[in-house]
Parts: sequence; structure tokens; C-alpha cells
Amino acid sequence: MNHNKHNLIYFLILLLFHFSCTTTKNGESSSNANKEIVETEVEEEKFSSKDYPEIKRRGKLIALTAYSSTSYFIYKGQTMGYEYELLTKLANDLELELHVKVYKSIDSLALALQKGEGDLIAYGLAITKERQERVDFTTSLAQVKQVLVQRKPDNWRKVPKHKTDKKLIRNVIDLANKTVTVREKTPYHLRLKNLENELGEDINIVLADKNTSTEELIHKVANKEIELTVADENIAKLNNTYYPDIDIETAISFPQRIAWATRKQSPALKAKVSHWLDSMKNTTDFYVIYNKYFKNVRAQSKRFDSEYFSSVEHRGLLSKYDEIIKEQAEILGWDWLLLASLVYQESKFDPKAKSWVGAVGLMQLMPATAKMYGANNPRDPHQNIRAGSKYLKWLEEYWKEIPDENERMKFVLASYNTGQGHVRDAQRLAKKYEHDPQVWDGNVEKYLLLKSNKNYYRDEVVKFGYARGKEPVHYVADILERHNRYIELLRNN
Repeated sequence: MNHNKHNLIYFLILLLFHFSCTTTKNGESSSNANKEIVETEVEEEKFSSKDYPEIKRRGKLIALTAYSSTSYFIYKGQTMGYEYELLTKLANDLELELHVKVYKSIDSLALALQKGEGDLIAYGLAITKERQERVDFTTSLAQVKQVLVQRKPDNWRKVPKHKTDKKLIRNVIDLANKTVTVREKTPYHLRLKNLENELGEDINIVLADKNTSTEELIHKVANKEIELTVADENIAKLNNTYYPDIDIETAISFPQRIAWATRKQSPALKAKVSHWLDSMKNTTDFYVIYNKYFKNVRAQSKRFDSEYFSSVEHRGLLSKYDEIIKEQAEILGWDWLLLASLVYQESKFDPKAKSWVGAVGLMQLMPATAKMYGANNPRDPHQNIRAGSKYLKWLEEYWKEIPDENERMKFVLASYNTGQGHVRDAQRLAKKYEHDPQVWDGNVEKYLLLKSNKNYYRDEVVKFGYARGKEPVHYVADILERHNRYIELLRNN
């Protein structure tokens, strides 16, 4: 009996020792081997969660692109661009919410994709062997040649073209010992290295900063800051409309395929996007979008020359009303770009805008609200923005119970769109169903969406009945996302 008791005590001590070595008081593994297994499983989950089935369940497509005068830019407050328009159609057709993350250079896109910062790269990348080792490419969007970008002689308009041609590089053989500036490890850099081998002569290749875009290098050629650079023909042609003093007629490569890219761990997404692109290429819409940015050079040139055009190289105005927006934002204590994003959301900066319910002007004020806050003529831009800003100030005071200012902003924006009564209802529903009534994302937002469902808008805690919750939820998300785009283009470049 005593011997068995002794064995039992010994067994319990061993068991206790085992658990003390393998777990902490928080239940976390303290064994390095166990820790490595956990981290591997998390990493595998991170990658697997980015393929199409999980993206579909998530309901959101996260695309990575880069700023350029064709892919992604802002014109008169509106987000535009070839890749952006295609992405918008892709997300709509797949019934997904689109989120775009924008980078200053294409060199950082593949790294961001591999880190899981997005689901696909939506940018015209040349398909190379080196890139294929890192990412999977979708079906190609187009084929383009690389061309040499050089400056024409100062008197080119006054002399015959054949005389101008004699002063320009028309044969790649003449690149020997010339200075050409490109970014490192791009297809342009690779092509120049190959040309050196083919020529048996050195080319003085100067490597630009990795954050320098192709369009910036073209701009530097036009301004005589550098001698030569290389660009894809479609980009060069477009920029030639802005800079007529550059020459882009000398091809230095065979046509290359350009495409979007996905991670190698996302074969289903690659197949889905490729199928969609192949289908799109059989539609008129695809060529309308392409021509809008690459063939209709007059319209694109007009946008580029406008004071309301903003890209990574150009910082323009958002609207005619930037100054009054800045003035009222300062009084309100807001970033003026946030207030500008709201104004664009309401009226697209059109002071004559009028909604079907009778809201008018830049900030779409109802007549009673306009009058209450001092706008006797709500179509007057100054009166309208002042009155709308005063109303926003009142909403901020109304929601001062929300301690976190970023959260409070979402409640203010939603209330501006749908009224504070519906937002209060969503708060009460959130509290009833054990969600946080002071947090927007996934909490109050969730129940505002559910207020279009009779099981919720008939709930005993609801006082204001049915609401089209999708509208204010998208309203808040759109304003905040646009605000980020404005910051990136108008402040961080």
C-alpha cells in the first residue's frame, strides 16, 4: 500500500514537472520546438488565407499597385487610372469590396505581395525569368517594347526630321559608352546589361534610386537632368504628349508580355483573375479603358496639364474650393484633406449638385439644416461649407462620449450621412448582442448593416426603424480610404 502510494506521488510530480516545462501561466508554449511548430502553422495559415476561396469568404480584394500617370492618380478629387478602373470592374464582377494599396515604386510591389500585404499586384509588370521565380503571373494584358528615351536637339522644330535623326541614337550599337539611367534590377537594367554583352562594349549604366519612377526619369530627360533612360513604349508614348522635346522612336528590345501577379501560394486566385482578364479582353469595355489612358492622348494630356492633376510626380489642387475647405477644417480641428474627401463624397466638388431628397450644394445640406447653420444660399460654396462644417462640429460634440478620436470620427461621418438616430440604434443593438458600442469596425458598423433586416430593425431596442445600413457604412469607408489616397499623393510625395 505504501509502495503504491509512493509510486503515485512520484507519477504526479513527473506530470507536474512536464506541464511546467511545456506551458507558461498564459498557456503559451515555452519549448523552442513547440514554438517553431506554432509559428510555422501561423505562417502557413497566413499564406493559405490569401487564396481565392478565403478572399471570397472575407469579401474583400486587396490589390497592390504603383502611382503613375496611367495606373493610379487623382484628377479633380477623383481616383483614376488604367489599373484602377480594371480593378474596380474585377471586384464588382467577383462581388468583392476593393481595397487598393499604392506604392511609390514597382520595386517594392513583389516584396509587399510576398509579405502578404495584398492579394495581387495590379500593375503592368514585364514577365521575366527572375520575376517568375518570385511570383506567378496572370494571363498577359499586352505586349510592349522597350524604347530609348532621349532629348531632341533644341532646334528640332526648325530642321527636317532626317537631320534631327542624325543627331539621335537610331541604332543600339551607338549606345556604346553612352550614359543611361535606369532603376536597378528592372527589365530595363537587365536589357542594358544584355546589350553590353551583345555589343561587346560598355554602356555607362547609372542606377537611379529604387523609389524613382520611370516617369520621373523621363521627366529628367526632358529637363536635361539626365542624358538617356529606357521605358515601355506605351508609357513613353503617353509621356511624349507631355514632353514633345523627347524622342522615343528607338526600340531596344523585342516585344515583352506585361501582366499582373499573384503569390505562388494563390493558384486559385491566379486562375480566377486570368479567366476574368481573358473574358474582359473580348469586350468593348476593355479597349475603351485602354484607349482612355493610352490612345486618347489629348484627354490624358489635358488631365496631365491640369492644375487638378496629382500623381507621384505632380502635386495639384483637389478643387476650386481648397482654400475655403482648409479654412473651415482649421476651425473644425480636422485635417483639411479629410474634409475635402467628405466634400468630394457628397458632391464631387459640384456646388450645383442636388440629391433626389433635396440636399444641395458642396456638402449636400438639407434646406432646414442649411438654414439652421447660417447658409441662406446653400448653393454658395462658402456658405455651404461653413454651414456643413458647423454641423460636423455639432456632431463631434454629440459623440464626445466616444473616447478614441479615430473611432469618434467614424461615428460623426456615419451620422452626417444617415443621422445620429440610426447610429444610436446600431449602438444599442451592438450592446444587446455583446459587441462594443464605442467601436465602429465589426461592432456598431455590423449592426448598422443589419438594420435593413426586419429581425433587427423590429428589435425592441430600435427606435428609428429600418435603415439602408450599407450606404453609411460604405460612406465612412470611402471617405477614409480616399483621405489616405489624398495624404499619399498630396502630402507624402
